Amino acid sequence: MTPDTLLRWPALLRVLAIGLALLGAVPVQAQFRVDVAGIGLNQLPIAVSTFRGEDAAPQKIAAIVQADLERSGQFRAVDAAGGALDELSRPDVTLWRQKGADSLVTGSVARLADGRYDVRFRLWDVVRGQDLGGQSYAVTQGDLRLAAHRIADFVYEKLTGDKGAFSTRIAYVTKNAQRYQLWVADADGENAQSALASPEPIISPAWSPNGNQLAYVSFESRKPVVYSHDVASGKRRLIANFKGSNSAPAWSPDGRTLAVTLSRDGGSQLFVIDANGGEPRRLAQSSSIDTEPAYSPDGKHIYFVSDRGGAPQIYRMPASGGAAERVTFTGSYNISPTLSPDGRWLAYISRVSGAFKLHLMELAGGAVTVLTDTAADESPSFAPNNRLIVYATQQQGREVLMTTTLDGRIKARLTGQSGNIREPDWGPFQK
Repeated sequence: MTPDTLLRWPALLRVLAIGLALLGAVPVQAQFRVDVAGIGLNQLPIAVSTFRGEDAAPQKIAAIVQADLERSGQFRAVDAAGGALDELSRPDVTLWRQKGADSLVTGSVARLADGRYDVRFRLWDVVRGQDLGGQSYAVTQGDLRLAAHRIADFVYEKLTGDKGAFSTRIAYVTKNAQRYQLWVADADGENAQSALASPEPIISPAWSPNGNQLAYVSFESRKPVVYSHDVASGKRRLIANFKGSNSAPAWSPDGRTLAVTLSRDGGSQLFVIDANGGEPRRLAQSSSIDTEPAYSPDGKHIYFVSDRGGAPQIYRMPASGGAAERVTFTGSYNISPTLSPDGRWLAYISRVSGAFKLHLMELAGGAVTVLTDTAADESPSFAPNNRLIVYATQQQGREVLMTTTLDGRIKARLTGQSGNIREPDWGPFQK
């Protein structure tokens, strides 16, 4: 396969810093709507009552909690109409059982004298009539959504035994006219804050393991260059600006190094470089095009895409470099590898009859599942609790972000009011 052929890989256009038309336009302040579709197995029926006092609050806490839980695929919403219940109200469990609920969330929102909001909640097991606990948060108006996500995290963990990831963040890229922006948003896509704006393209955002930094590729120098960006301060550091293309940054699990794709020696090859910059070290001597590196969670391997077998497939090599072994054998065209944080799953994009679809492989046995029925999937990224994947795709002629459960049964669309959204990456748990 020649470099010219590789430039036709739709999901690699961003990696090779070409194909910028794939980034569409969205309003600067685009808001998201969560549409959940599908039926899962063994969903837990839960009611989230309107929080007492939330009508006077700028955020509807109960609705945010319910949307989070539904999007996870683990819960089915039960109609909670009939008045607000606060965290001190003992519910009529017979009534809620008749409604079909196994669990109930109640709570309150009150403005404090200093302008902050006091948010309280309680979780009930209405089948057993048990109080499962609750918490309270004193937050600024800007953190009301975060408080709601933390409530959903509490409920999710208490009822499933797995840690919730609703209070984590995602990053994505938009283009509005000739203005490109890198956004940091809540895990549901709301509350987006602009991390960087530029008249030149910004692509391939990647969260650091501690969630404090984003690596990305910027074209402001009229060529692809890798930067690291401190999310809190907005300060950034130049990581890779060598001859040719510098692209596809991927953090090592310890956050000390980045794997990058450089063409400094001719062709696209894999290198590792210190997170503070410096001289890169080449990982393999190959005449093939190697790109899209992704570390295994234990840091022992790097997965990547190569045409060394004649068509793009996913391989892995020791993180220190060396011989590579092929990983994907189902399908003739597989790209965009990403590993689940527990190391169990590999998500990637496979071309099937001309359509690009999200696939999931269980690494232990090699079983592969097709998760989508769309035709232009890109950029998969796992939630830090391993339970969801966010990805970009096209629906009804629009560029959208989606999440899916690992069985593909429950999908949620995070859709801007108009325009296109690309390049999602799901951040880690905040320490």
